[in-house]
Amino acid sequence: MADPAASLPAVEPPRPRHVAIIMDGNGRWAVDRGWPRLVGHRRGAERVKQIVRACPDLGVNWLTLYAFSTENWKRTAEEVIGLMRIFARYIEREADGLAAEGVRMRFIGGRERLDGRLQRLMTGIEARTAANTRLNLTVAINYGGRDEILRAARRLAARIAAGELAEPSEADFAACLDTAGQPDPDLVIRTSGEMRTSNFLLWQSAYSEFEFTPTLWPDFTPAHLAEILDRFGLRERRFGSA
Repeated sequence: MADPAASLPAVEPPRPRHVAIIMDGNGRWAVDRGWPRLVGHRRGAERVKQIVRACPDLGVNWLTLYAFSTENWKRTAEEVIGLMRIFARYIEREADGLAAEGVRMRFIGGRERLDGRLQRLMTGIEARTAANTRLNLTVAINYGGRDEILRAARRLAARIAAGELAEPSEADFAACLDTAGQPDPDLVIRTSGEMRTSNFLLWQSAYSEFEFTPTLWPDFTPAHLAEILDRFGLRERRFGSA
């Protein structure tokens, strides 16, 4: 007798709607090859383009990338200046492609310390891609989770002082974060083998799944991402219910 279950359609494992990635290992990738660290950062920027283009076909609607932390200012002036130039070049070169491919690009983090030209480029591409919906790309530059929470607390305190709120809720606080209006990440990935979150999306990742891979970011391909997404589908997410 035929098994009735055999005629049922296969159930696709759930895919994360929002993936956040700590892109680590660019400098190490270059140093391991005897090259300057900035070569690794440039190669990492090329990898960003590939991952961004792959996400919609992999079922990812939101992608958040950790590009430069509030702690990264401690690096050498040469590396910091080089990174800022790479960010600006990426925006300039990818603006047309992102707009044409339906990608909405936004930035989180404090902008006041960034170069004026970079700030203008950031504001410009945000405005240009604001109506796009195929993929929501958020890039964290001069971002730190603790800094974001502190800034959000100040905004919330100002609203309370103005009489707008009496007893603020979690939703009220979340509305003061840089990521206001965006869903929390379902999955946070860190490349390079380091097993810490490094001050990234501290509030938003409270119930995220985590994946730590030894692959350095310049070597992290869409195939690597697809494998991790498949593993995500095998996890049971209970959100404290059991």
